[in-house]
Amino acid sequence: MSASGARRAAERYLMNTYKRPPLVFTRGKGCYLWDDRGRRYLDFLGGIAVNALGHAHPRLVRVVRREAARAIHLSNLFHNPYQGPLAEKLVKWSKLDRVFFTNSGTEAIEGALKLARIYARKKTGADAPPVKTRVLALEHSFHGRTFGALAITASAKYREPYEPLMPGAEFVRFNDVADLEAKFDDTVCAIVLEPIQGEGGVFPVSEEFYSRARQLCTQRDAALIADEIQCGLGRTGRCFAYQKFGALPDIVVVAKPLAGGLPLGAILASEKFASAFAPGLHGTTFGGGPLVCAAALEFLTTVEREKLLVNVRARGEELRAGLEKLKAKFDFVKEVRGEGLIVGMELTIEGAAIAQEALKRGVIINCTHERTLRFLPPFIVTSKHVKEFLAALESVLASAARKIKAAPAAPARPATAAAGSAR
Repeated sequence: MSASGARRAAERYLMNTYKRPPLVFTRGKGCYLWDDRGRRYLDFLGGIAVNALGHAHPRLVRVVRREAARAIHLSNLFHNPYQGPLAEKLVKWSKLDRVFFTNSGTEAIEGALKLARIYARKKTGADAPPVKTRVLALEHSFHGRTFGALAITASAKYREPYEPLMPGAEFVRFNDVADLEAKFDDTVCAIVLEPIQGEGGVFPVSEEFYSRARQLCTQRDAALIADEIQCGLGRTGRCFAYQKFGALPDIVVVAKPLAGGLPLGAILASEKFASAFAPGLHGTTFGGGPLVCAAALEFLTTVEREKLLVNVRARGEELRAGLEKLKAKFDFVKEVRGEGLIVGMELTIEGAAIAQEALKRGVIINCTHERTLRFLPPFIVTSKHVKEFLAALESVLASAARKIKAAPAAPARPATAAAGSAR
């Protein structure tokens, strides 16, 4: 089928859940994608932090081809050659103890919530009133699209159409230690936080807030759950973003880059919490199959062998330095935030049009939280790619500045209305 035919079929038969530009991408290589007309695009979104090794990385291609000819699926009723070794590698990276594999990030969140709940229930006793069931999350958080994950996702536009959601969820003001202390009591079984919020606008959790959350979880015997689905597995230049703080969480959830573009997530937990699960209490049909686990093992091994964490830190510094120069040049750029290769540029104007203009100029980014441009290039990005991106972004921002300058000024309000005397 032609690209135009594929697009028409999508418009006719797919459910209307995405606003997409009239493009059909047909292939990728490294940091670039090509559409059906042969036009090349510099990809600084990476499938929303998924394609950490870029597109068509030869090591991943080789493993996927090999395993597709062996066994794609075996079910979790039996062992496969890669699930155990992958779990061992994740334990070494995280310093936690045990792993459960899922198909996606939102499933990992659901499983983590179940783990926190079953741990609390076993501690209090099956016959005791289920009082230790509350879950705290943060303002601006995004944890997924399923009912439990939505319950701890702060934005009303995601939550309200599906309410009532999982009961017992409550939101803490971002980085507000006093609010955390006021809401954290013996009814809390877990607090879920992103060390660096992604969809919420690339906001890092402060060391003071994380440390106090860790202390309260220890005191109240609750789970500190770190959502590293977007910021983990090397994105910050460390194996995990929480490693900046020193103290370990109890449970960590990962997904996006884990299998290099194939669907795979994981729950990592300390022995204390992991031991609350027993056969029959949780499960999955597709999570942890041989093909995806082999790809994930290759991804983690490639990050290690090619010293990509070093590259993430170096290229991240170059990217943020360049963005700071653009901030100084354009007065509608409010702030640059992030670490490694998860970086946001907050604007004082709407950002969707900026992302659309960048796409027209052959650069893929997106806008999140209405006014934050989000940059998530692959770990293999080079200095040349960063320079190419910054030059293109400067051109896009300059175009926006010209449009702002050319726009007619808003008419002044009458003095009486401005003063409020007519009310």
